[in-house]
Amino acid sequence: MIRTLKRTPFGVQVLIGLVLGVVLGAIARSMGGTAEDPNWLTTTLSTIGSIFVTLLRTLVPPLVVLAVVTSIANLRQVTDAARLAWQTLLWFAITALISVGIGIALGIATDPGDRTSVAATAAEEPSSTGSWLDFLQGIVPGNLFGLQASASDDGVSLSFNVLQLLVISIALGVAILKVGEKAEPVLTVARSALAIVQTVLWWVIRLAPLGTVGLLGRAVASYGWDALSPLAVFVVDIYVGLALVLFVLYPVLLRAHGLSVRRFFAGVWPATQLAFVSRSSIGTLPVTQRVTEEELGVPRSYASFAVPLGATTKMDGCAAIYPALSAIFVAGFFDVDLSITDYLLIAFVSVVGSAATAGLTGATVMLTLTLSTLGLPLAGVGLLLAIDPILDMGRTAVNVTGQALVPTIVAKREGILDLARFNSRRRVEEAIAEPAAV
Repeated sequence: MIRTLKRTPFGVQVLIGLVLGVVLGAIARSMGGTAEDPNWLTTTLSTIGSIFVTLLRTLVPPLVVLAVVTSIANLRQVTDAARLAWQTLLWFAITALISVGIGIALGIATDPGDRTSVAATAAEEPSSTGSWLDFLQGIVPGNLFGLQASASDDGVSLSFNVLQLLVISIALGVAILKVGEKAEPVLTVARSALAIVQTVLWWVIRLAPLGTVGLLGRAVASYGWDALSPLAVFVVDIYVGLALVLFVLYPVLLRAHGLSVRRFFAGVWPATQLAFVSRSSIGTLPVTQRVTEEELGVPRSYASFAVPLGATTKMDGCAAIYPALSAIFVAGFFDVDLSITDYLLIAFVSVVGSAATAGLTGATVMLTLTLSTLGLPLAGVGLLLAIDPILDMGRTAVNVTGQALVPTIVAKREGILDLARFNSRRRVEEAIAEPAAV
């Protein structure tokens, strides 16, 4: 059995995990149970999925710090490093602007706020909101480790603010460049530590098929059509918008730069599918960075900077399609007419404000930032909370795919993309099995 599993291609293992997750989730749902008292199968699936995502997230802080520090130190070998950074931010903005345009067009065409049976009593203000002040507070590190503490009835819990980690890592990398030869011992240690972290990381990635079973099974068991039906038009709008970005916009950009659409999606597939089931760009970050380098041919010196930056600020699903359609939904539900200025504000917030969600939870923060900027009732957020996990699966898959797309396009435009690697027919398991060179 174990030998047969080892001979099975990794991509096939993941597909088997997807099928098993749906089947077991459906069985768990048919067994009954509640959110407060789930049945044993739902609990098992939830535990498996949570453990897998926790393992991934545990490795994110050292991966971000070590990868960014070493990549910036290696930028001395890369010409026009500042141009690469500018091009990355520019293409983040371009794809976000087109994505939000798609969302606005769908919202205007379908008017989802007037075509819903959700009760007005479901309207309630969220427990967490977003503001432009959150963006500033999210950038400035509160401590050297990017740690944040939150108190609850269960005690104090610690979490990492990835945007702050990114800022700290950039500062350390630049300092190493400035110090020069005296910093070489520190750089040597960082490179060695990065190789160790990458090795442990890919032990965890090998568990992706099992994690897929748990994550997708839990989603199927927990959410059903009962929650979706009152908001059917809105849900369809979201997924149509995501599909247009994923299967129309991204392919057009790839073709415009002379890149194979099939090869791109074959290479990015491990990150896209993991993002769909895990609903976490940060949890998927190690996989996104790996496939961007090993499957898509983006140089590590650039990818290890661009991909972590994208994981915190590049969100075509959560920060473009979703807030645009949600704002139009809330305006329609409360009979508020939106002007041309309001639509321009939606585009502005989507392009500039996505970084304000870094270190915070979910797309709810981005949505409240959009609604408050437009002066729409924040109580409208409560109308959409019940179906947010189902929408979040598609949103995150698009987010992560875009986070790999932009570095690939920029690398191609700047002539540093390894086209031989991009066009190769390597299998996913070969990329995962081979040792990571630093």
